[in-house]
Parts: sequence; C-alpha cells; structure tokens
Amino acid sequence: MARQKEHINIVFIGHVDHGKSTTVGRLLFETGAIDQRIIEQYRRQAEEKGKATFEFAWVMDRLKEERERGLTIDVSHQKFETDKYYFTIIDAPGHRDFVKNMITGTSQADAAVLVVAAPEGVMAQTKEHVFLARTLGVPQLIVAINKMDATQPPYDEKRFNEVKEEVEKLLKMVGYKDVPFVPISAYKGDNVIKKSENTPWYKGPTLLEALNALKPPEKPVDKPLRIPVQDVYSIKGIGTVPVGRVETGVLKVGDRVIFMPANKVGEVKSIEMHHEPMKEAYPGDNIGFNVRGIGKDDIKRGDVAGHVNNPPTVVKNFTAQIVVLNHPNVIAPGYTPVFHAHTAQVACRFEQLLKKIDPRTGQVVEENPQFIKTGDIAVAKIVPTRLMVLEKVSEIPQLGRFAIRDMGITVAAGQCIDLEKKEL
Repeated sequence: MARQKEHINIVFIGHVDHGKSTTVGRLLFETGAIDQRIIEQYRRQAEEKGKATFEFAWVMDRLKEERERGLTIDVSHQKFETDKYYFTIIDAPGHRDFVKNMITGTSQADAAVLVVAAPEGVMAQTKEHVFLARTLGVPQLIVAINKMDATQPPYDEKRFNEVKEEVEKLLKMVGYKDVPFVPISAYKGDNVIKKSENTPWYKGPTLLEALNALKPPEKPVDKPLRIPVQDVYSIKGIGTVPVGRVETGVLKVGDRVIFMPANKVGEVKSIEMHHEPMKEAYPGDNIGFNVRGIGKDDIKRGDVAGHVNNPPTVVKNFTAQIVVLNHPNVIAPGYTPVFHAHTAQVACRFEQLLKKIDPRTGQVVEENPQFIKTGDIAVAKIVPTRLMVLEKVSEIPQLGRFAIRDMGITVAAGQCIDLEKKEL
C-alpha cells in the first residue's frame, strides 16, 4: 500500500478582487483536481455569455453555485495534490466565512496564501486578513503577488519589489518571518506551476514549489490526551461506547480515563476506527472506545476524555480574545450567547470587557470599553452558566477556540487566552 501523503490545510486570504478565486481555480486546474470536461463545458458557457476570455474565477463561482444547489459536483474541487502533499482548501471567499471556518474546530489552517494584486498593492482587507491569520494562529504564510500581467509595463520587476516591501512591513508588524514572495499571474498562469519566461528577473520558487516547501503540522502526540465526546452509544454485550476524535495525545487499550466535567472514571477495554479494532489511537483519529465502569447516562456530548493523571480543565471563568463577526446590535457586559467549543455548547456570560484592539495593527485602542460591535476585536472576561471544559489556546489550541452563536448565526469567534480552573 502506498504511503499516504501528508495532509495540509490551507486558506487563501487577501483583499476582495485581488484574485483569490482565480488563483485557487488555476491551481486546481493545473494540478488536475478539476476534471478537464467540466472546464471545457464552462469555457463554452463563458464564450456564449460573451466572457470569451476563459476566467478561472468564473469556473470557481460556477462550482460554488452548483455545490450550493446540491448538484453532482463533488467537493473535490476543494482538495488538490502535489507530488509531495495533499491539500484541503479552507474556503475563504468572505472575511466572515473565513473566520468562522477557521474557528470551528477541525479546520485549523496550517498555512495561508496571501494574494495581493500588484497594480493595487496593500489594501484595508489585506491588513485585516493578515492580522486575523496571525490572531487565529495560522503558523505559515506564502505571499502571491498577483496580476503581474497588468502592471505598467507588464511583469515589472520594480513594481513587484515595491509591493513586496509594502507587504514585508505589514508582516514584520504582526511577526511573520521567512515568507516567500512569488510574482504570479493566476489569470495567465505565470509562476503558478511552471516558471514563467515573462519574469526572467525572478529566481525564487513557483507557487507550487512554495506550497511544497511548507511544513506539515506536527501531530500533537506529546500533548495531554483530549477526546471531545461527539456521541455516546450503549451496545448490547459490549457496554458504553463514547465516540469522538482524538485531538491531542495518544489513547491506548488499558488506559484509565476521566471524562470532564462529568467527573467519571473508567478503563479503556477496546478502541475501534471504521469498524477495525486498534491498540492505540492518535490525533486526527475518529474512534469509538469501550470504557468499563461508565454507564450510558454518566457522560454526554461535550464532555472531554483525558488521562486520570492529567484531566481536562473545567473552567470557572476565562479570558478570551474575541472577533465580533456579525452582530446586529452591540455586545455589552451581561450578554449571554451560546459558546460552541469543541463538541460542547454552553451559554456563557460576558462578565467584563477588558480592552478593544485595532484589527489593522493589533494595538489596544480602548481600556474597559462599554460595548463592542461588528468588526471589533476585544479581550473579555467570560463566565460559563454551567460546567464546561476549555483549555488555553497557548497550551492545547484544539480545545482553546470557539464560535459564539445567537439568533441562528455566528456572531463572534475567539480563543481562550487565560482561565481560572474549577476544582471538582
């Protein structure tokens, strides 16, 4: 059996209209992730519509429409492979979707590609996206300076260097280092997969080579064991079987585990994944595990399993850094929406707003603000209305992020930067 390629989650960010969709479309097309026949069909449609120049962005939009209408196109257009890695694209058309997708657990991005259009250079959203990527803990970055075919003169080295310098200033401010800058035309295909003859002055990697030079995420096996419970089954002749994804650490048959905040202890009798028994489970594995000494009603979705010598942290209160994505009014102390952290959903109260931060610079702009609104980033003290497990994002990031929902929408998102433990 061929060894599976390492997997990397990647997000494309940058100002609206700087060519993110076209860049993604070009990559998917060139790496064979979109079927040639679909491309041909879209190309014909584009010509009939008088968009005779075949635009990848248009292809991407069509794919998105078909996906939303639930038609047959497989979401495979969100995955592509290089000879080295297997990539999943975390969709980031709008700023809000990006943040929401980034925060809701499983899709933590391992890297971001920042797309900046050469003619325009750094714009407001370029800054905001870079700061957000940093705030949300995206560790690696590649900068694609796009639309090189549209500079005056075309493929102008001087313009490339000006934009590069502008972006470097911004990256220095937030703390990204050793970032490759690639001059591309996603539209024409320059330096995306193949080196371009139009930029003889450029000696660095193509976008594909830069992607291949990324580091895959380390599996957090050396961190404490954490398995958020998704479901609990009671199986005749076997007993209680919690199901969940191992986020950190390693679970072995025979381990003594504790579920928090249920505060119940048991012994792992067996582990299985996709109906195959296994002796141990690692981060990323979706497993069912049979625990001796635990009844079906002892634990529930939202509880987290850990080893007895290092139990999951139950919080009395916590300090959170929050991005307000979309709130019709303002958020003030006393507000109690539902926090979605790992598999738990718990109503939590905003006890105190500690400070407001400028999304473009990361500087504190106001201490103890009265309220915060859409677009603001703030630090707040939060008190859960019932017991919940949460970890510091600096220690176990997988259990330190959350989305905040109210009125059927995601109003904000954030991460736990400090906490006060509750002893059970």
